[in-house]
Amino acid sequence: MLPAVQSFLAGFPNLVLHLAVTLGLLGGAAALYTRITPHDEIKLIRHGNVAAAISFSGAVLGLAIPLAFCLAASVGVWDILIWGVVTLVLQLLALRVIEVVMQGMSHRIEAGEVGPAVLLFAVKLSVAAINAAAVTG
Repeated sequence: MLPAVQSFLAGFPNLVLHLAVTLGLLGGAAALYTRITPHDEIKLIRHGNVAAAISFSGAVLGLAIPLAFCLAASVGVWDILIWGVVTLVLQLLALRVIEVVMQGMSHRIEAGEVGPAVLLFAVKLSVAAINAAAVTG
């Protein structure tokens, strides 16, 4: 059998497992995020609130970026689980701090104001980039 095929057959199950674990962590963290925000972003998005969609997109990307770096630097499933949970907890805490510091943003997002949502998006991604660098550095 060709070495490339052997490599694929040996590595593919790990790829699927690592991907499933990482996506599971992301889904759980996104669900938890929707529970800790002062407003129901999913409901607002379903009603066409663009500001909520921007803010929630920033949160999901903000959760995914450190996880992606964790996945890239991992040596196995336990590594992904341990460091993935650590990065997600840090990111969720940072997102809550952002919302507390930037008082009134929740009401502005509920009102559909896009400007504050874009600012939140940028801050969430900035924190995620630093979190991701910290986990790999």
